[in-house]
Amino acid sequence: MADSFRRDLFVSRSNLYTELTLGCLQIQLGVICSVGIWAQSELKLQAAQTYQTWKSPSELAEGVTKVNPESAKQYLKLRTHTDVRAAAWGNSVALASPRLPSGFAKQESKLNFGDLEFSMPFPNRLKPRPVLMAAPENFNPDLRLPPVLPVPPALPKPPQNSSSPTTSTQPGTPDTVLESIYTDYRYETDNFGQTNFFLEPTVQFRLSNGNKIFFKTGFNFFEQRGVESITNFPLQVGWQGKIGQVTLQTAVGVDVFNRLPTAINLNAKVEAPISPPQVSPSGRLLSVVVVSGNLEQGPYKSNAQTLGNQITAWRFGPDLYWQIDRNISLFSSLRLGSYNDGNSEVQSFSRLERKFGQFSLAANLFSWSYDRNLERTSGYFSPPDFLVYNAEVAWEGDIANFLRCRFAANLGQQRLQGKFDNANTYQTRCTIKLSPNIEADLGYTFSNVRNQDTGESAYSGNSLTGQLRVKF
Repeated sequence: MADSFRRDLFVSRSNLYTELTLGCLQIQLGVICSVGIWAQSELKLQAAQTYQTWKSPSELAEGVTKVNPESAKQYLKLRTHTDVRAAAWGNSVALASPRLPSGFAKQESKLNFGDLEFSMPFPNRLKPRPVLMAAPENFNPDLRLPPVLPVPPALPKPPQNSSSPTTSTQPGTPDTVLESIYTDYRYETDNFGQTNFFLEPTVQFRLSNGNKIFFKTGFNFFEQRGVESITNFPLQVGWQGKIGQVTLQTAVGVDVFNRLPTAINLNAKVEAPISPPQVSPSGRLLSVVVVSGNLEQGPYKSNAQTLGNQITAWRFGPDLYWQIDRNISLFSSLRLGSYNDGNSEVQSFSRLERKFGQFSLAANLFSWSYDRNLERTSGYFSPPDFLVYNAEVAWEGDIANFLRCRFAANLGQQRLQGKFDNANTYQTRCTIKLSPNIEADLGYTFSNVRNQDTGESAYSGNSLTGQLRVKF
């Protein structure tokens, strides 16, 4: 097993070198263009008076709310007639939807609402993999991200001296500002000869009206025993904005393959709070309930055989996030799927988590059922009745000023075709702060939760993940 994993990790096949070279050239071209756009934006920003101030990576908000005590005090002085809650929101923040950030990805492993922390095994991503695409991924707490909360009103500007009006010669705020460039990396193998490799950089811009746009490309590689390998170059453009308290996001793109026809992909999401957030005088989030509706369509990137059969799927369904109190949260999700081979699916996932300082306990429940089992013909795992439940214990904390890590273990049971087996997952992930505006993640996961029917044979899967983030 170890020899096989090491051999696959370095991808010794010569044809893969060629594909990787083409993919890297494409990525480098995208980065060069992005840097050019950024350079022009910087020239304008040097003369412009903008409202944004750089924050350290520990304060970068992606799905995160932080309350700065000093800002709260200043806000109290300026707004003496406002209530205590408004003062607690004195430091304006950028909040994200559960799966698409509204700002630069805050890439610490915790989500903060005031002093409340939610442990996260992986950083938030602008466009992560679709939720509940394969069972082993469904015990990842980043499926239950915190909700969108209203941004507090801007502080009042001090009155200007009207006795001697002057004409400003400074240019206005640029229409588009480059906010971030980050690259996702994922390498997955199992003991049945399947390998999936993903390398996807994303460039994100902020518009003058506060909306976000992003562009994503990359290089993906799929290899499977007995199947000709497939390479994939995704191209996607997306947008995110708000209408009142409702957050909207949408993205559309194409997937280009080396030996398959080009395929279209799209996704859309609508998210809104159904109860106002309850915040303590100290700025801690006490409770909130947020619901969202999701729609996704595109190639099912499960393995080389599934892609070779040109399997595509529509998936839609709701998500619910409930912050019960400052230490307890609940996430629940339902997905209905319809495949172009005539199959259909129902997936559900729920997670209840309790925080104890740097430690956390969680219970996970996942069920997955298909109308027909087409794994032999279509290639994807399609169990008629699959159930997994487990308990998770985790620790997350700072090991050094520049290093934060999380360690987690899941122990439970899985049932497939009426037979029960152990379901265990072990995970570690560390975040390294290379500079105030550059961070990198590196994680490893081992799991025996199935994503294919292996009969009586034991299943084990390995996953290396990472992300490099640059904030401008």
